[in-house]
Amino acid sequence: MEDDVLTTLKILIIGESGVGKSSLLLRFTDDTFDPELADTAGQERFRTLTPSYYRGAQGVILVYDVTRRDTFTKLDNWLNELETYCTRNDLIKMLVGNKIDKENRELDRNEGLKFARKHSMLFIEASAKTRDGVQCAFEELVEKIIQTPGLWESETQGRGVQLGRQDQAAGGSCGGYCSLV
Repeated sequence: MEDDVLTTLKILIIGESGVGKSSLLLRFTDDTFDPELADTAGQERFRTLTPSYYRGAQGVILVYDVTRRDTFTKLDNWLNELETYCTRNDLIKMLVGNKIDKENRELDRNEGLKFARKHSMLFIEASAKTRDGVQCAFEELVEKIIQTPGLWESETQGRGVQLGRQDQAAGGSCGGYCSLV
């Protein structure tokens, strides 16, 4: 098997409306940020798509807004939905506290870290606006999926972002942002 073989992974990004899910994805894929971007994937009219959205996912990013406690308290609802619809038990989960660039924080890092540990999730705080932590979040999630062969070995079909493996210097590229729990 060659080093430059591409593997397709299905990664979900879930959380309350307005937490920055689309902004995180666009920052990672296109290195762009649009402050006017509307976050629509979780709107009620899309709810009939829920089972197919979750089916076959290998990883999930749960996002909350560090300036809105209500988005954090509703994470349990998202975890319940994940448990209801996800077809894998070994799914890799990452919690992302987004919008750390804002000054009106309602949640500190330790609250996110505690929740992540309780639910065996990776954890990072990020800002789609300033780029802080965004690349690290996606890279760490993908790396953990790759380290779990049952999640990707037989998964060769499907659509999504294709990621190639790149050799990285020892220590990774987190710069102290990621907490593997």
